[in-house]
Amino acid sequence: MDAHGSGRPSVMDSLRGCTMGGMRVDKEELKRKITMPEYLRHAIRDAIDSKDATGNRHFDSAAVPSECPMVVFINPKSGGRHGPKLKSRLQELMGEEQVFDLESVRPHEFVQFGLGCLENMAEHGDSCAKETREKLRVVVAGGDGTVGWVLGCLGELHKQGREPVPPTAIIPLGTGNDLSRSFSWGGSFPFFWKSAIKRTLDKASKGPTCRLDSWNVSISMPAEEVVDPPHSLKLVEERSLDSGVQIEGQLPEKLSCYEGVFYNYFSIGMDAQVAYGFHHFRNEKPHLATGPVSNKLIYSGYSCTQGWFFTPCISDPSLRGLKNIVRMYVKKANCSEWELVPIPASARSIVTLNLNNYASGRNPWGHLKPEYLEKRGFVEAHVDDGLIEIFGLKHGWHASMVMTELISAIHIAQGAAIRFEFRGGEWKEAFLQMDGEPWKQPMSKDYSTFVEIKKVPFQSVMINGD
Repeated sequence: MDAHGSGRPSVMDSLRGCTMGGMRVDKEELKRKITMPEYLRHAIRDAIDSKDATGNRHFDSAAVPSECPMVVFINPKSGGRHGPKLKSRLQELMGEEQVFDLESVRPHEFVQFGLGCLENMAEHGDSCAKETREKLRVVVAGGDGTVGWVLGCLGELHKQGREPVPPTAIIPLGTGNDLSRSFSWGGSFPFFWKSAIKRTLDKASKGPTCRLDSWNVSISMPAEEVVDPPHSLKLVEERSLDSGVQIEGQLPEKLSCYEGVFYNYFSIGMDAQVAYGFHHFRNEKPHLATGPVSNKLIYSGYSCTQGWFFTPCISDPSLRGLKNIVRMYVKKANCSEWELVPIPASARSIVTLNLNNYASGRNPWGHLKPEYLEKRGFVEAHVDDGLIEIFGLKHGWHASMVMTELISAIHIAQGAAIRFEFRGGEWKEAFLQMDGEPWKQPMSKDYSTFVEIKKVPFQSVMINGD
């Protein structure tokens, strides 16, 4: 798998699989391969609709399991105007009941009731249901946030001991599509999309599987609610902080705790503030954000208007850098001790990165030489190595040079766990984001807020699109 290339978008990416050099995929043959027997399709849908996994136990003894049963989750809001017509095309290529619109069927409902129904039928002697459950593959048509949402719900199968976890392929419909790029599914929705979708489903049915680390984010803050948190961040019962770190600020008597999972990146600072502005603009005026190109133009506009480029020239020095409000501790590989890592004074954005694709296929960590890696105590970055890379961006001009790969970002650390302590002071809020989902994090002048990032103990199963 080429999970470490730049993944730059190009015309050839869009045309890939659709040119004369691509092998033609027969529609009827593909349909036979991925479509489940009708009675199973209806049983899954009925179980989800009724929210009852014990549903229909009617067996069809004559039914033959498909070679590679598949379900697709589609986010019709992703990809501008592509969503509705793509949904219709997918329903042509497999059983209509196997295509799930995320506006009406949530992935956790499919995991709990749809897969639960198959498992229940298998336990009662349905060999076709058993084989379908074991061979099932998942395709997600959406952006990075949508893919992460589905992967997180499939991850619940690990916790519940419900193996195997279906592997996942991607149809890129988002703006950046860095998860899609990392597993060779392309960086944009294909130009000749009707024939390309057939090829994508064919590849998804037989592609080799690989692994992906994911990271758990735990936030402990003075008792207060985060306004409009992303769907990947949930309010949970109070959790105890990892011991072994000296706390600089005071701990309040009552805490609010949130948890979430990211697959690509978690960031703090100006980049998250720009993303927050763009996110709310798109929700308020969806008719202006109709696809990846218009999204990127709007995003660029926000980068200029919210101070990412000009604040270094006009603001109070005490408000420029994150060093003023954040302390960072890192646990290195095979080490149980937390180490205080200084944050560069110039850093206005800190990014913890799991993939080597970031911001539409860029590689801000860079392709580091072996001697530099050895000098800094780093190792070459991989998506399944149990380590995460931490880098900083100074301002918009610096970020622009990093994103064009003229220079690398500020290399801060590489570790197996991270803790941030926000100290507040004059800052009443901070901007955070994970996998493109930003939020405004309230901060207290009197008490610290803590963010801990640790590896999820199991890995997601991905399908390689090469």
